[in-house]
Amino acid sequence: MPTLASDVDMPDLTSLDRLTMTVDEQRAQSAAAASESWIARNLFGYSILHYDDVVAMLRDKRWHSASGKIVEMSGIENPEWLARRRTSILSAEGDEHTRLRRLVGPAFSPRHADALRPYMRTVVNELLDTFTSKGEADLAVDFCEHYPIPIICELFGAPKEDWQLFSNWATDIFRIFNGNLNEDMPAIIRAQDELDAYVSDIIEQRRSTPTDDLISSLIAAEADGDRLSHAELVMLCEAVLMAGTDTTRNQLGCSVSLFANHPDQWRLLAEQPELAPRAVEETMRYFGAVRGTARFASVDIEYRDILFPAGSFIGTSLATANRDPEIFDNPNDFDITREPSNKPQLTFGSGIHFCLGAALARAEQQEALVLMAQRLPDLELAGEITWKPSSVGIFGPDKLPIRFSPT
Repeated sequence: MPTLASDVDMPDLTSLDRLTMTVDEQRAQSAAAASESWIARNLFGYSILHYDDVVAMLRDKRWHSASGKIVEMSGIENPEWLARRRTSILSAEGDEHTRLRRLVGPAFSPRHADALRPYMRTVVNELLDTFTSKGEADLAVDFCEHYPIPIICELFGAPKEDWQLFSNWATDIFRIFNGNLNEDMPAIIRAQDELDAYVSDIIEQRRSTPTDDLISSLIAAEADGDRLSHAELVMLCEAVLMAGTDTTRNQLGCSVSLFANHPDQWRLLAEQPELAPRAVEETMRYFGAVRGTARFASVDIEYRDILFPAGSFIGTSLATANRDPEIFDNPNDFDITREPSNKPQLTFGSGIHFCLGAALARAEQQEALVLMAQRLPDLELAGEITWKPSSVGIFGPDKLPIRFSPT
């Protein structure tokens, strides 16, 4: 007979002090719990701490994405918000999710991402040109904040003069993950409405005059006579903006902060740009901007002789699993020459909700990190990093002061 999860003896991570800890403090506490058990209690349910268990539970389709329950978990009862909730590919399950992924998957292939690499290099160089002669910069503000938006706009076929609009929308919509919905709700709703109207206009334009952009590809996408509806096209564009903007901004900031503390690795990347794919995987393993993802039990689920009743919440600790000593040799060493493994880093997730834009994100980071390593020699921190609160969903630096040899 399985034991009810609530009756299992396990490490306790429910202290409210955890909300005010730094990310390093949280990681150390989770690692200590992981040395005792694969599971621990947290404020909402249970934390899954070991790599193989994280993968198994993310691949179990009975565990549903909790991204659509953020409002409910926050105790928000705003009728305007509840009335406007809609299914997103980020939270869809079952046949609906399978259908959406089948239709849109080809538009997010590595081949399509690779076609954007020359444009990525142009954007990177243009941003670096604004400060490389100065020998110092706030990389979070001067580079990371701006880099992903032109790429997303190029995907959408949006003009350069609208870049700032997309940047503002992404920032405001992502407030949903910041744990302050009562205050942020008006900004989130406004940004969603403005983005919906903008994308709707582009969709109508592309229906009559297709181009080679993402929206035209999605309009043309068909499988067994099935096509995306207008509402689904709008939803997908919002998902692309959300998934492709804040994550890349923050991951690049996390990665460069890591390299600043490992100058030998920075020099190695500049000298051997062919290490870029490994460098991206290693930075995301060692210091991923997405540190966990939440699931809830759609039915009663038995796993490892533990019964999780329907409605139970788990947080899969990607950050802890990415340093599981049973999976990665010397997991606390940062090494961009680390040999690829058949058990990859988990910052992109696993299972049916594995990041749809992973190929694009990898390409963006590979191009940016190599050019930065070559054009910002002798990189080092020029002051203290100001980090976003450790409670936010996508973590990274607000301020990242650096100095380097001017070029």
